[in-house]
Amino acid sequence: MTFRAHILGAAAGGGLPQWNCGCENCNLARAGVIPSQTQSSVAFSANDLDWAVLNASPDIRQQLAQTPVLHPTDLRQSPLRSILLTNGDIDHIAGLLTLREQQAFTLFATKDIHGVLADNPVFDALNPNFVTRKTIKLGEPVEIAPGLRAALFAVPGKVPLYLEGASVQTDLEGEQTVGVCLQADGKTAYYIPGCSTFRPDLRARTDGADAVFFDGTLWQDDEMVAAGLSQKTGQRMGHMSMSGPDGSIEAFKDLNIAQKIFVHMNNTNPVLRPGSPQLKQAEASGWTIAQDGMEITI
Repeated sequence: MTFRAHILGAAAGGGLPQWNCGCENCNLARAGVIPSQTQSSVAFSANDLDWAVLNASPDIRQQLAQTPVLHPTDLRQSPLRSILLTNGDIDHIAGLLTLREQQAFTLFATKDIHGVLADNPVFDALNPNFVTRKTIKLGEPVEIAPGLRAALFAVPGKVPLYLEGASVQTDLEGEQTVGVCLQADGKTAYYIPGCSTFRPDLRARTDGADAVFFDGTLWQDDEMVAAGLSQKTGQRMGHMSMSGPDGSIEAFKDLNIAQKIFVHMNNTNPVLRPGSPQLKQAEASGWTIAQDGMEITI
């Protein structure tokens, strides 16, 4: 058995380049100076034959086409065994509509996230004769592909943008934003693409892990404000920053984790520019910056 991860999409919502963004990173990506990145998704397998995809990004058709291990093995047979959702954000659920062509797989999510899908009839395009929707309770281990077990846990976050009301709680803990503990071949990995606060329970949970794939949305909290692109900080969007005394690099620095990988980078994040000081600082702190197509053995 080989416990393996394949980065399908390393970017946050909008990808790199984002279609309507003229920031430095997006212009460099359009010019081919830095690599383009599709939207957030990672595939995991315990045997290199059967795969579970965590989050169905809007770019999933392109991602599957670019990933030979996920190519069809027969006329209508795919190595894809399941999709697991960590929240109801558009960049994590819109790809489900691409997976409607009579392909059998299991769709795993919490009750709250399944509720978001059930409330929108467009997702009825997923034929129940082929797509089985299974609810996962927090802390309940389930097999999401042969030899690959997953358990969900709450992490601080917020509801999807399209469900926000007049006031927004960005450190809400419940079923709307979850992390995933993945186990196979005697090893443990964590997938946490969204997290607004690093609390002691998360520190204790991840210490000693073989791999952690963690929210790398912004380098600094006011990154998008300083760039003139938005009035929202990272905290307002429900994400920790990489840098600073309250950032994820500092939070993880004393933990015993074999591999630390940042995923879900916003198009403005300077770590996406090869050779940038921010990339060098992240790598010097023991972090790998995910890139589309990257394969990681756990």
